[in-house]
This record gives sequence, structure tokens and C-alpha cells, in this order.
Amino acid sequence: MRLYLLALNPTDAVSEGFLPAAARLGLDVTVLTDQPAAHRRAHPEIEVLECDVRDFRAVISRVSSHHRPDAVFTNSDHLQTQAALAAAYFALPGKDWRAALRCKDKAEMRRRLAAAGVDTVWSAELTDPVAPGDAPYPCVLKPREGVASEDVVLVDGAEELVAHAKEILERRPGATLVVEEYLPGDLCTLETLGDGNVRHVLGGFRTELSPPPYFIEERLTFVAAHPGPVVAQVLEQLDALGVGFGACHTEFVVHEGRARIIEVNYRAIGDQCDLLLAGLLEIPLFEHVLRTHLGEPLPAALGARRDGAARLEYPCADRAGTLVAAPEATELDLGGVHLTYRPLRAVGERHELYRTNRDYLGVLRGTGTDQAAVDRAVAGFLAERRWEIQP
Repeated sequence: MRLYLLALNPTDAVSEGFLPAAARLGLDVTVLTDQPAAHRRAHPEIEVLECDVRDFRAVISRVSSHHRPDAVFTNSDHLQTQAALAAAYFALPGKDWRAALRCKDKAEMRRRLAAAGVDTVWSAELTDPVAPGDAPYPCVLKPREGVASEDVVLVDGAEELVAHAKEILERRPGATLVVEEYLPGDLCTLETLGDGNVRHVLGGFRTELSPPPYFIEERLTFVAAHPGPVVAQVLEQLDALGVGFGACHTEFVVHEGRARIIEVNYRAIGDQCDLLLAGLLEIPLFEHVLRTHLGEPLPAALGARRDGAARLEYPCADRAGTLVAAPEATELDLGGVHLTYRPLRAVGERHELYRTNRDYLGVLRGTGTDQAAVDRAVAGFLAERRWEIQP
């Protein structure tokens, strides 16, 4: 069976999880990408075809002129609508392209939720650096189709909004920005997996952010089960968007018992949280995701382990410069806690300060069965190591 996998950069969908899962399922993988050289270097054993993957028409044409597809899949935020349209064209299982578009387009997401009567958030679209007269401050400014907290900023007034909008639009010519009311509360995630009929809630995370005005995710703590009423509210909003197929990563805040969606990433959670989740729950998560796209129903019960505790930490650059010292990749077992550290930036590399997850220097995953023990092991690992950046 042939799987067409749409990707931009080599870490997009061609990850530590999905490629090995495809191999275990015996699938013939063809990667479609607009960066073929980078993919061939990273995965020389995989067939790679050049394609303008942001254009669904180009994807359909490339697939149609190659081998017959059994599945079209992507784990990229940017390519969900294109993959859904291509799957629909070939009459293959896949996400509803309208739901994929609603999730990607943050302004359309707000309109859809309001029209369905499940949540109304003040929101406006900007193509010029002009402050809406009725904007409720503080408010959040962000790209309409953005990801990873890129160019997301909290603004306290009209002058600040205009200044940040001007700066972002200069970097993103032709982009549309969204400005929306700030939603207070504890930031959490809900991770779901569905086949269009059955939907499993895998758990979620509590997320700790960098200080305002930016929104960099610095720490995530696993939550096996959010309170039932909170989960019900989030699922109601996902239903209004038409989300229910494959993996979905939903970010939301809880304030005084009310859950309100911040954004929906219609894909598996990233930044190595997916790897942690699969290991912690002891389920073949990546195989399950791929099987849904092959038309196989999910089991009524996943048999997931529910006694796990976990925490992820992302050491971040706090300045521009060259990384001159950092820990190497490490695996440790300490008193019932397993630690996995993976560097995300090589020593000797120079970077600017992005104020997004592109500032991550590495990722530390800690898993066990006792949260306090996991927290101590993670904190100890970080305290004993250093990351040094020189201008």
C-alpha cells in the first residue's frame, strides 16, 4: 500500500514517529515536498518527489501521474487543507477540508464557533497596521494562519498594536493578521484521536508560558484526564468546527470553569510531545493515526496505560548569538524516572532571538509514575547542565 506524505521541512511530517510507523505497517512511502534536497539528505531511503505542496492542484497532479494512492497524509500545520482536498479527490479517507481550513484560519475559526453558539470572542482581521476602534485591550495580535507562537504578542493599547502590526507585516508582506480579545485562564491542551465515528481522548497537558508579552511554551506537564465538564466543553467546540478525524492537538484556557479554545492544530502534538505521549500511554499512536487515513476503524478501546506522569522542558535562548556550550543527547534512569534529552540546536550555530519555539535549544522529556519524582529529576538535570550563548 502506498502512502503519500506531504511535508515542508524534513521535521514536518517525516518525524521520529510517522516514518518508523509507516515502515512497521509495511507501507511504501512517497514524500511530496517543495524542499526535496533537504528531505533526501535526511531520509535517503525514502522516495522523495518535488511538488508545490501548498497548492492542492499540484499535489493532485503529482499523485495522479505517479503510483495509485492508498492514503494521503500530512502532520504539517500548513498542509492539512491541501492533504484533505487531495484525499477527497482520490476518494480516500481523510479530514473534511472545510474543518481543516477552519482550524488553520484563526479568523474563520472564531466566526464558526460564534455562529454555532458555542463561544464568541471579539476578533478582527488586519491587512494594514491600523488599530480597530473597538478593540478590547489587552488583546492578542497574531498571524491569521500562524503557528508556534510565531509573531504572537500581547498588546496593551492602540499605539502598541499599530507598532507591532507594522513590524510583523513588514516581515510578512501580504499576510493577514488577527487581533482578538485576550482570554485569561490556565493554558491547557487536549489530545484526541478519531476515525470519524469513534473519538478517543488521549489526555492533555498543562502549559507554562514565558512572561508576557510573548507566548513561548516553556514547560508542559502531562494531565491524564482533565475534568469532565472541561473536556465536554472543548469537544463541543471541536464538533462545531467539524473536527473528528485523525489526530488533533487543541489549545484552550480554563477560567472559572469555562473552557475556551485558543487554537486548534489539526494534527498530532509536536515538539516531541507526540513521542512522549506514545511511550507514556504505551500505545502505537503513530500507527493508529496512519491506519485512520488508510480507512481502518479505531478500536473501541486503545488499552492506554493511565498511571503515567510526565513533564517536558524546553531550555530556551534568551539572546541572539552563537551557542558555544550545551549538553549532548542523553538517556538517563533516575529513581523510577526516565529522562530523554535531545539537542535542537548544534553547538557552533548562530541564531537571532525569535521569541518563538525556534528559540528552543533542546527538549527534555521526563516520564515515570510519580509526578513529584519526575519534577525533581527534570529540575535536577537542568540545574546540573549549562547552555552558553555568546554574542
